[in-house]
Amino acid sequence: MTTVTEATDAALAEFKMPDVGEGLTEAEILKWFVAPGDTVTDGQVVCEVETAKAAVELPIPFNGVVHELRFPEGTTVDVGQVIIAVDVSGGAAPAAPPAESAAPVQEAAPRAAAPEEKAAPEGRQPVLVGYGVAESSTKRRARKSAQDQADAAGTYYAAAVQAELNGSGTAAAAPAVPAPAAPVGSRPLAKPPVRKLAKDLGVDLAAIVPSGADGIITREDVHAAVAPAAAPATAPASAPAPASAPEQPEAPAAAEAAPVAGAGARETRIPVKGVRKAIAQAMVGSAFTAPHVTEFVTVDVTRTMKLVEELKQDKAFAGLRVNPLLLISKALLVAIRRNPEVNAAWDEANQEIVQKHYVNLGIAAATPRGLIVPNIKDAQAKTLPELAESLGELVSTAREGKTSPGAMQGGTVTITNVGVFGVDTGTPILNPGESAILAVGSIKLQPWVHKGKVKPRQVTTLALSFDHRLVDGELGSKVLADVAAILEQPKRLLTWA
Repeated sequence: MTTVTEATDAALAEFKMPDVGEGLTEAEILKWFVAPGDTVTDGQVVCEVETAKAAVELPIPFNGVVHELRFPEGTTVDVGQVIIAVDVSGGAAPAAPPAESAAPVQEAAPRAAAPEEKAAPEGRQPVLVGYGVAESSTKRRARKSAQDQADAAGTYYAAAVQAELNGSGTAAAAPAVPAPAAPVGSRPLAKPPVRKLAKDLGVDLAAIVPSGADGIITREDVHAAVAPAAAPATAPASAPAPASAPEQPEAPAAAEAAPVAGAGARETRIPVKGVRKAIAQAMVGSAFTAPHVTEFVTVDVTRTMKLVEELKQDKAFAGLRVNPLLLISKALLVAIRRNPEVNAAWDEANQEIVQKHYVNLGIAAATPRGLIVPNIKDAQAKTLPELAESLGELVSTAREGKTSPGAMQGGTVTITNVGVFGVDTGTPILNPGESAILAVGSIKLQPWVHKGKVKPRQVTTLALSFDHRLVDGELGSKVLADVAAILEQPKRLLTWA
């Protein structure tokens, strides 16, 4: 997890990007909570990263002073790469860096002095990343105390972070991926945005004659180096992010995350990564692996809506979220209990159907980072108030973007409430590895024949998609019909339970 080196009389512990979600290979740095020169303590959260499954906060596993942030916000980093270096020698702040990194520290300082900036708008402020002082060609062996601290930190992180974030309760050390070797000897001086510009344009900084003060390479120097190739000053509207980066010196990370189209542009290209990338891959895999069948039923839910209002006044539900989704979830759980064969999974490797004797009920949630499907573990064993509490916690956590990877694993069936968007129904795609997904449409007053007369009634349409390898038409129809029957006559929650 960590490595310790000793340079310029300072023992530097390096913290690598861990695997926070069972085999993930990369994560995007969403936000840094520290800057060079800040003091950090064991267990302090230093950054938030987004994996293909969720946003996760990373605690630092040792004490010291932040020496260097290796990557800016918005950068996608491979698991195993060093993302932050901390001086753990026990002294004061790290020695003053050369001219190259002096400016970045000055830019980052106001952020550290004003904690309220954490609530700043979505437009990310560039977190300046020092690229390190030139290391001497002669290195001494790391101090024993610092090494011992780093070893203990690695043990702590494996046990604490993996258990907390994966929700598994077991430690799982991140893959041992060697960190890139640090440059040895002198190297060209340039600020991080200039280095990124040179990288995007394919310019070797070592071949540029600096014109800035104290021998610092400027943006103009980089542009001058590519002038013979007649590089355009303005990128076309459909050009990729690297070409537009020169026009945004104040936010180099933003150019990577969301290329900005020029005035009057007809297209904007948005990189697909993180949760959105995972959604795309999962949906394609599910749609073309599991044979989907979708059935529909329209049902009068007037009595269910009345029961919802009554439960809101019940003392047993004081402080809990009570809404139609609660009773729809309970109806689906009862239907699964009456038709347990629907709660299964397909084992392709062994060509077996795996019957599940528990229900991890997934609830599709739309978040700013995309659609996620956390699930309620062992939902079949919960009372109605317990189910209401679990639903409330699930929704609140998802809205805050704090859903852990473990909360989205192991689902068996899912509910997606498209009705909140005013949609009547749809044909939902199965969450990979699950047997069925129930879509709930909007609940509206509609003319309905009730007791021989046409009356305005609360009506909704349900759609059940299922894996036809696991669920045949008869079984799928029974499950959907049972859910509809319970919502039409909610007293069946008692007689069928």
